Amino acid sequence: MLEKKDHNYEKAVLVGVITQNQDEEKLTEYLDELEFLAFTAGATVQKRFTQKLTQPDPKTFIGSGKAIEIKEYVKENEIGTVIFDDELSPSQLKNLEREMEVKILDRTNLILDIFAQRAQTSYARTQVELAQYQYLLPRLTRMWTHLERQKGGIGMRGPGETEIETDRRIIRDRITLLKEKLKTIDKQMATQRNNRGKVVRAALVGYTNVGKSTLMNSISKSEVFAENKLFATLDTTVRKVVIGNLPFLLTDTVGFIRKLPTQLVESFKSTLDEVREADLLIHVVDISHESFEDHIESVNHILMEINAHQKPMIMVFNKIDEFSYEKKDEDDLTPSTRKNVSLEEWKKTWMAKSKYPTVFISALTKENFPEMKKMIYDEVMKIHISRFPYNDFLFEYFDNDEEESNN
Repeated sequence: MLEKKDHNYEKAVLVGVITQNQDEEKLTEYLDELEFLAFTAGATVQKRFTQKLTQPDPKTFIGSGKAIEIKEYVKENEIGTVIFDDELSPSQLKNLEREMEVKILDRTNLILDIFAQRAQTSYARTQVELAQYQYLLPRLTRMWTHLERQKGGIGMRGPGETEIETDRRIIRDRITLLKEKLKTIDKQMATQRNNRGKVVRAALVGYTNVGKSTLMNSISKSEVFAENKLFATLDTTVRKVVIGNLPFLLTDTVGFIRKLPTQLVESFKSTLDEVREADLLIHVVDISHESFEDHIESVNHILMEINAHQKPMIMVFNKIDEFSYEKKDEDDLTPSTRKNVSLEEWKKTWMAKSKYPTVFISALTKENFPEMKKMIYDEVMKIHISRFPYNDFLFEYFDNDEEESNN
């Protein structure tokens, strides 16, 4: 008989601020995402605290009155962790920990902690450890009561601590060592990419938890780990795929997220190289998410940062099986909102004018898969013909019926 395992989730509260650049609606959206991040890391959110500020307080990020309110709630309800939606400065972290006497995390630390949990290979663990040390280095001054902080939990995974006098030197040496290790791995990865020959390479990109790994499994008939949590996939996976008579390589990459820590962008350079060196990008979007347009913008921004935004691309709007909308009555004269837009209406908006081929699918039920495969086939064939103009094994057609009978 299998022993039932109980998951001990930490109790946490979330804190966010409404500013000139972030209204209440946008903050609610970010806090929803932060709550999902906290759940992924292993915490249950008991309450959210918000405050309207012209600009964050340089000492404690939030106002002193709000800090006292949070402190009282945390004490009364035995909350162990307070999570802020924005990155806190070293002094803000130090002051807040001294004031509230509990563990203080920011969005960056939370994401790094999830990455530390999810890293499976030596390569991924090295990248995460480097990002953690880069985050930790300027914040060493807040490392009070060393023994207390050895208790573990969210935000405590990864690098351990030594006496404050030698911390900086040890961590700088470790960062140098990790960077050298990553350089060696980078060379090995580059060699692997070169050894793949001139086969066309396609990469799945998109926001985290949009269904890239599920789509990868469906197209390549492989078993890539997929889960309904943020950053389920951390290690890059490459599979050979054949559609019709055309072989190509398909890569599943780490998902992107808004406010992605700069430390991760830098340390995951090699993982992002898979995207940078791909011939075709398959941008997967969760059409059922109310903020999918913001997700597209975030992904495009990161693609621009790594200079991969001008590559051929296919837009794949996934999870149409989960899409829902509120249909308005004919006599309802109130202004329509995003919640009232049907899938057919979305298709007639900017998506119809997109410069990229666009398809709407469900990776789970395989709805519209033949249409998507035909689209991928056409784009891969264009690249293949330009690379091998005299290769005559390609044909000028793609038979959907034949493809469906093969599945």
